[in-house]
This record gives sequence, C-alpha cells and structure tokens, in this order.
Amino acid sequence: MATRKRALEVVRNGDGEGKPSRRNRLNFFELAYQKIEELLVHCELKPGQFMTMLELQHITGFGRTPVHHAVNRLSADTLIIIRPRHGLRIAPIDLARERMLLALRRDMERFVIRLAADRASLSHRNQALHIERLLRERRATLTLDEFNNIDRRIDALVLEAAGEPFLVHTLRPLHTLYRRIGYIHHRFMPGQAELSGTIDHHLAILAAVASRRVEDAVKASDALIDYMGEMFTGMEVGIDPRLLDCSIEPLLGT
Repeated sequence: MATRKRALEVVRNGDGEGKPSRRNRLNFFELAYQKIEELLVHCELKPGQFMTMLELQHITGFGRTPVHHAVNRLSADTLIIIRPRHGLRIAPIDLARERMLLALRRDMERFVIRLAADRASLSHRNQALHIERLLRERRATLTLDEFNNIDRRIDALVLEAAGEPFLVHTLRPLHTLYRRIGYIHHRFMPGQAELSGTIDHHLAILAAVASRRVEDAVKASDALIDYMGEMFTGMEVGIDPRLLDCSIEPLLGT
C-alpha cells in the first residue's frame, strides 16, 4: 500500500526518482492550471494578493512541477505576476485596461463564432442543444459558480467547433479575465446577483451555433460583449477598489 501511495504521489507531483508518463504529466499540468484559474475567477486568490509558490501548492493540492507549469502559463496570460526571489502576486484588476481589451475580444469573438457556427459538426450542435436545454431548465435556480462552470464549457465548445488551435491560446486568457469580472459584478455589486441577463445572451449564442445561423451567432456574440461593457460602466463608479486590488489600504473607519 505504501509503495502504491508513493507511486501515485510521484505521478501527481512529478518529483522523485520515478518519472510519470508524458500523458500523466500533461493531465496534471492541465488540472493544476484549471484549479488555479478557478480560484482566480472566484477571487479565492484575491486580486493583488501576494503569496509564495509553496502556499499555492498547499492551496491547490498539486505538487511543485504542475504548479510551476500552471503559474508560468498564467503569468504569460497576465493573470499572475512572478516576482523573482519574492514570490508571486495575483494580478490586480485594471478596469480601464480590461475595458479596452473588451474591444479586442469583440473582434476575436466575431471571428471565432463565425467559424464555429459555420463549421459546427453534428456532435458540436448536439452539445450546444444539450447545454441550451440545461440553461433553460435551470435559468431561475442556477448559482454563480454553476453558471461559471457552464460558461467555461460553452467557451470550450465554441473554440472546438471553430477548429483553429491558435485561437484557443489567444482567447482562453481573455475568457478568464472576463469571467473574473463577471463574478465580481454579480457577487459584489448591489442589486446585480440576478443571472438571467447573461444566461439569455448565452442561450442566443447556443441556439445560433446549434442551428448554424452564422449571422445570428455574430449578433448574439456582439450583444454579449455589449452586456459586459455595461458591467464595466457600473463597476467603475460602484465597486469597492479593494475588491480589485486587496493590497489597497482601507479608508479610515472602514
């Protein structure tokens, strides 16, 4: 039993004398990335937070090698800042920068959604219909965490249907940036907990892709980006700055 446990630890951590298979290494690299991405989106790793690599290993439950690999990717995605000899910092949220990047995302999403709607296979269309049906059934009861998990599946499905691997590496960090913005908006902005608006925009995208209506898919994508732009308008005047950067000193008496 002890030998088996050690073997599993070697596979998970990528440490020790034994070497995990390439497939296992890649699986754990991706799982570590997904776990840290989820913690970023849900602000369990707070914007502006300072931490060490070892602390991140403890939080995620993954070993040194998968976490280092994930951190390097997230650093390239501008979501984590590596401070040589001083650890890590979770990137603060710069609303002006991310609002500017929304224009870039609009153009890229138009290209991707057009490809996806045009190229969607029967399997892709069936998956879109399945997710659409789930969203409609759960529209009134879906939690924010549940919606984010479905949103991640929709993003992955659209990218897969588009069939261009380069787009995955380009859009995935943008999806994470704006999923984090959406989480803060719905979780912390007064009166914005309701998810029906964003759900309806995603339903329109799914329906257009499932029926391969290219122009309708592009219009639905634009409408979702416009909806996100409205989030920024509200957050710029109504959000506590410490939610965007936890290192900001609180005001006296707050």
